[in-house]
Amino acid sequence: MSRLIKTALSLLAFTAGGTAFAAESAGVSGKAEELFSFHVGSWPVSVTNSMLTSWLVALGLIIAIRIAIRRPQLVPSRAQAVVESMIEGLMNLVSPIVGPKVVKTAFPLLVALFVFILTQNWLGLLPGVGTIGVFEGGEWRELIRPGNADMNSTVALALIAFIAWLYLILRFAGPAFIIRDLFGNKADKREVPAAIYYPLFVVFFFVGLLEIVSIMFRPVSLSFRLYGNVFGGENLLHSISAISRWGLPLPVYFMEVLVGFVQAFVFTLLVSVYIGLICNHGDDHTHDADHGHDDHKEGEAAAH
Repeated sequence: MSRLIKTALSLLAFTAGGTAFAAESAGVSGKAEELFSFHVGSWPVSVTNSMLTSWLVALGLIIAIRIAIRRPQLVPSRAQAVVESMIEGLMNLVSPIVGPKVVKTAFPLLVALFVFILTQNWLGLLPGVGTIGVFEGGEWRELIRPGNADMNSTVALALIAFIAWLYLILRFAGPAFIIRDLFGNKADKREVPAAIYYPLFVVFFFVGLLEIVSIMFRPVSLSFRLYGNVFGGENLLHSISAISRWGLPLPVYFMEVLVGFVQAFVFTLLVSVYIGLICNHGDDHTHDADHGHDDHKEGEAAAH
């Protein structure tokens, strides 16, 4: 409790000394700062500045969206129109990628990832983020740190996306199709000689093993890409602010606005592609099978 009181009192000194100190430090710590800790039973729980920022962002988004659409109208208000336009645009973007039968189930996850990551990325550009803090033991401790500048946050987002991907492919494609898609022989038996076709089963089996390794590394690539870009941008802003606080950081701010959007878009798009590689591929097979079945029926009718 005393630590929280000191934290509250130190906020009063932010304008006088916080900004200057953060600029002179010219860098962002690679590790999130622990604000306070407690125990749940025998389990220790630590709350860091990145966690606090993530919770505030999530709470703010929930409140903002609830206010915007609390009373949907036939003739939408400005806030409702903005939300509906964003949702419609993202829906039209991801629908051809993930497939029509999956999009309604996958879309809430995808739009939540995009909006949450985008807000987190842009939050680091606001005044006070990275400069509000306290002195403890002669060291400066930040109270507000961009959530995606912490590896723990990006790993958590990647794992959530991976678990959701696994659920969606098992639900809409099924284990049998997944195994066939990973390890099945991709050659056409009607066009490839038997001496080549059957040995290809061994080749595609090992290709499937490599694909599984690639799938297991997807959360790693997702988390490192997002963390590296956000953390690098934060360090760049701090370093340039240490050189000049006026004028010089502005081009970097505009660049980071673009980078924040691109990284949120790339993260969401990659998750969509991962889902569509199996689920949308299954739609193609089903579609082809239906066409083949219809052609077979038409052939039988013509024969009769």
